[in-house]
Amino acid sequence: MGKIVLKSVRKSFGEVDVIPSINLQIEDGEFVVFVGPSGCGKSTLLRLIAGLEDVTSGHIEIDGTDATDLPPAKRKLAMVFQSYALYPHMSVRKNIMFPLKMAGMEIGEATRRADAAAKVLNLTNYMERKPGQLSGGQRQRVAIGRAIVREPEAFLFDEPLSNLDAALRVNMRQEITELHQQLKTTMIYVTHDQVEAMTMADKIVVLNAGRIEQVGSPMQLYTNPANTFVAGFIGSPKMNLITGPEAAAQGATTIGIRPEHLDVVSSGGWEGIVGLSEHLGSDTFLKVETRTAGTVTVRADGDIRLRHGDAVNLLPQVGKVHKFGPDGKVMA
Repeated sequence: MGKIVLKSVRKSFGEVDVIPSINLQIEDGEFVVFVGPSGCGKSTLLRLIAGLEDVTSGHIEIDGTDATDLPPAKRKLAMVFQSYALYPHMSVRKNIMFPLKMAGMEIGEATRRADAAAKVLNLTNYMERKPGQLSGGQRQRVAIGRAIVREPEAFLFDEPLSNLDAALRVNMRQEITELHQQLKTTMIYVTHDQVEAMTMADKIVVLNAGRIEQVGSPMQLYTNPANTFVAGFIGSPKMNLITGPEAAAQGATTIGIRPEHLDVVSSGGWEGIVGLSEHLGSDTFLKVETRTAGTVTVRADGDIRLRHGDAVNLLPQVGKVHKFGPDGKVMA
């Protein structure tokens, strides 16, 4: 079982609260992603769960047991870091088996676990190679294999794909998602990349300045953001956030509209001039300077004929406008 519960968890460095106070419940078998901008506290929160940082106050429960003061080795968790941290002089097999050797496990059982992990990660044919003979993606799989053999209650991933190029990140993202489907083990994954969060998570935790802004499924956060921070962070391109007369006319301080929810029409709506036009095949993204709503991003069909300098009219789709109050929170 890999249920993890945080109760009023706070972390301070001196007089600075990096995690003011967090309550969070992660269910057994969930794939939970902590996402937010750099410095929001997501890696610190992961290290608190792992036991690599001490909790200033509050409690962390793992499978119903208070683990707040337990050392990392007693928490039955396995962590995969941004750096692979592999031993260059050891083979893949020895790297994967290393934590079991340090725990004093019998060699036969350690070998069985290593071979099983290698099969899951498609590393069977690379077991006698050294890390220097592997690609970045293969090395990251070895690091994950070293975590798998420990048979933990939960896996903790701290931005594991940051060192990979774009194509490898996509591949590894898919492999980690498939791994979760195979193992059915709780996984907590830290990233600043909201695309990773949207494509991988069962549940996303959006963090900002150490506080939880919203928790929910990817589509819950995308469709019903709780505030302007989540609205502007989740989604690529991000939601258009508009203030001034356009918002006031709808009784809000800020209104939000996704780029795909702005239709190009022949007349009416918001009048504007096309600035940047990015053609990406199936989609075209337009930056439009409107007279009343400022600069907005529009997601249109890939074969749209609009170019820089063209006049355009935009109409928000009915029921797709989000209204936010003066506190930045969504209005009922």
